[in-house]
Amino acid sequence: MLALLASGLSRSSSNNKLAESENSAQNSNNMSWGTELWDQNENLAIHTNRGIDALDKFANFLRDRVAIETEYAGKLRRLVKNYQPKKKEEEDNEFTSVQAFRNLLKEVGDLAGQREVVSESLQLQIIAGVTLLSKTLREDRKKCLSDGATLQQNLTTQLSSLDRAKRNYEKAYRDSEKAVDSYKRADMDLNLSRAEVERYKNVMTSKIQQSDDAKNEYANQLQKTNNLQQQHYSMLLPSVLNRLQELDEKRTRGFREFIVGAADVESSVAPIIARCMEGIVKAGESINEKEDTFKVIERYQSGFTPPRDIPFEDLSKCDPDSVQESHYSNSTSNHLTIRGTMSANKLKKRVGIFNIFGSNKNSLTADGQKEDFSDLPPNQRRKKLQAKIAELTQNIAQETKARDGLMKMKIVYEANSSLGNPMTVEGQLNESEHKLEKLKVDLKKYQGFLEKASQVPTATSSPQASRNQLQNGHRTSRHSNGSADDHHDDGDDQPDDAGSLSRSDSEDNVAQIQNGHNNNNNGSASPESGLGTSHTSLPGSGQGSANENAIGEDTYYETEVETLNPVGKCRALYPFEASSEGSIPMSEGEELQVIEIDQGDGWTRVRRENNSNGWDEGFVPTSYIECTLYA
Repeated sequence: MLALLASGLSRSSSNNKLAESENSAQNSNNMSWGTELWDQNENLAIHTNRGIDALDKFANFLRDRVAIETEYAGKLRRLVKNYQPKKKEEEDNEFTSVQAFRNLLKEVGDLAGQREVVSESLQLQIIAGVTLLSKTLREDRKKCLSDGATLQQNLTTQLSSLDRAKRNYEKAYRDSEKAVDSYKRADMDLNLSRAEVERYKNVMTSKIQQSDDAKNEYANQLQKTNNLQQQHYSMLLPSVLNRLQELDEKRTRGFREFIVGAADVESSVAPIIARCMEGIVKAGESINEKEDTFKVIERYQSGFTPPRDIPFEDLSKCDPDSVQESHYSNSTSNHLTIRGTMSANKLKKRVGIFNIFGSNKNSLTADGQKEDFSDLPPNQRRKKLQAKIAELTQNIAQETKARDGLMKMKIVYEANSSLGNPMTVEGQLNESEHKLEKLKVDLKKYQGFLEKASQVPTATSSPQASRNQLQNGHRTSRHSNGSADDHHDDGDDQPDDAGSLSRSDSEDNVAQIQNGHNNNNNGSASPESGLGTSHTSLPGSGQGSANENAIGEDTYYETEVETLNPVGKCRALYPFEASSEGSIPMSEGEELQVIEIDQGDGWTRVRRENNSNGWDEGFVPTSYIECTLYA
């Protein structure tokens, strides 16, 4: 029951408030300045002036905001420009973090554009409207006040006339009364003559007539004043005040519309700004640390193996000269391997003192690298060559399109000479043909570089290198005098078949690997056999010395190959393609001689019977063959 009573009271209270608000709105609609503020002309003039000043103040606020928006957009533009990646940093664009930062800069640039849109919209739509409205209101207010002043002046003039007529009437009335008194005294005075009494009577009559005329004038002016005053306060002045009211309401309404319009301008760009924020978030979420890590590996991976332990060199058991040369060669190899691993892009090759003998000098590119990029590690060299080939291919395609266009133009000119002289196209066509031919030559050259670079195996893929690792750097080489010495090399003394850095710098040696021949010993052994050369030779010791001097630092001795006796035979279970240096191909079911069994590295050294094509000896996977050893 109490709850029902409370709800009823609350409803009645809300209804009363609603009724009061409606009555207030209705009363406000019925009320006007002309009737309610008929005597507040000066205050209304001050109020309307303050209202227009407030509108001008709002316009100044918008101008300052436009200046801030413009300055903010300009600073964002400069910020984006200052942090744009430089040309030397373009190689880092492949990383997701760098790509995300570039997308962030793009979105910030779009944000700057939206701030510029806000600034321009406020300037053209809002500020221009406010300025025009303020100017119109000031002109209308000035006219209203001028009309009101004219009406007030007319009323004041009429009141002055009434006051003057009243004063004249009062004076004439007093004069008439004096004249009457004078006549009465003269009429009662027996000493005065009749003529003098008649004169007093005439003066009295004249003064009475003047009093009556002044009275009539006063009555007339009073009537005119009352009529004018009634018309002034009931019609003329209310009309002026109502015009001021309309003017002030127009200002207030415009104030509201301009504030809403400024907010609409801001809201119109809000969706685009939101999309910019979404783009920034998307750019941040696109960063993949694993992908960047993989790209770092892909960029800087040299393809070399880390240096192995340096073995102890017993000088009492070795030739001092050989040990000294071996140590120098191995130290240099270690140094180049480490530098190639740590800073592949900055690898610089020293030029040896013996580089003058038959060195294969490549021209340098604009960035100081060799034309065939042979001064880079193998992996980086292949990537550089592939990128160069792709660039040349694209240039050839573009130049081909340009040449075809020139040929079509020439055909059109020949068919219709009025369109142009075909001889003017001839020179451009010849130049295009020359440029296209040069590009094709360069493409073929770099394809050859890439083919050679792909055929030079790395140290990790050579079975002979693995065999040397198992032998802990102990290598046997036979010198030209027939004596056999044991050289205790350090871990990085990789033979000619191990894909060292120096081999990648020598085109002659690459060609020898392709042909399977070793010119150091008249074709008696191939590089694939792992027995052909040594890193401890000196220049001038034979053809091999001249070839290896192309490396610029490492030189080789001529060696003689000691023929090994077979320890068994084997049959190929599966076909095998030789994909690395030191290995030989074989077909399924082929019979081969085993000259060195597997020593734990997964490779077996075999010899093909009655075959002298340069691939007679080499390594094959142990799991690909079935061996039968001799007793």
